[in-house]
Amino acid sequence: MMSWWQALVLGVVEGLTEYLPVSSTAHLILAQRALGIAASEEANAFAICVQLGAIAAVLGVFFARVRSMTLGVLGRDPEGRALAIRVILGFLPAAVLGKLFDKTIERLLFGLYPVVAAWFVGGVAILWLHSTGRDRRPGRDLSSLTARDALIIGFAQCLAMWPGTSRSFATLVAGLLLGLSVEAALEYSFLLGLVTLSAATGYKLLKSGAVMLHAYGPVSLALGFVAAAVSAVLAVRWMLSYLRGHGLQVFGVYRVLLALVVGALLATGTLQP
Repeated sequence: MMSWWQALVLGVVEGLTEYLPVSSTAHLILAQRALGIAASEEANAFAICVQLGAIAAVLGVFFARVRSMTLGVLGRDPEGRALAIRVILGFLPAAVLGKLFDKTIERLLFGLYPVVAAWFVGGVAILWLHSTGRDRRPGRDLSSLTARDALIIGFAQCLAMWPGTSRSFATLVAGLLLGLSVEAALEYSFLLGLVTLSAATGYKLLKSGAVMLHAYGPVSLALGFVAAAVSAVLAVRWMLSYLRGHGLQVFGVYRVLLALVVGALLATGTLQP
């Protein structure tokens, strides 16, 4: 069983980290181990399904953009339709590769040793990007995003199948390297995440939802959902404001330091992988 306070903690961890370039899955794995929740099918399913709260947060924060895309799909908003097509194109690589490698990823990579490696490498990559100034330069707006750009960002998103890499990190960095502004890269990352997370959550609910609900009950999932939604709204609004003037350096430093600390705890046996 999972207590109500454990569900709240995991929901807050999910909401705060889902859209920051630090890897929500990795933080949830770390939080689960710290709370004494062992690796299992139901634990992995909860870590993914609690994303429903983060999905709801983006729907709220970017309601106008999502509405425009919806109208575009219905043929009533050409600009929204173009963006919707770009988001779907960006989603396709993860949809195909995620289906092919889902079981292998969970079996080999849902542990703290792979997470620590991904945290460290990603942190170094962010610090390098910051040193080039690309995370602070003006760039193209979202309307300039091409089909080629969307596919490149979509393939970059697949790197986040390795827990610890971070979907937000991969898509944000890819967008910046393609010349998008921080604001445009962030918004596309959020919108792409809306589709990707919805698909991943739906798939996991169909595959392991019954096992998860039997082990933890619907109340735990509901509490995790609410906690994730509230904390995700706060995290998204903060990130949109913070990155305009500061760049990504703080996330690179955080990832490297966290990798070193967790790596030391694993090496001393204080924390179980």
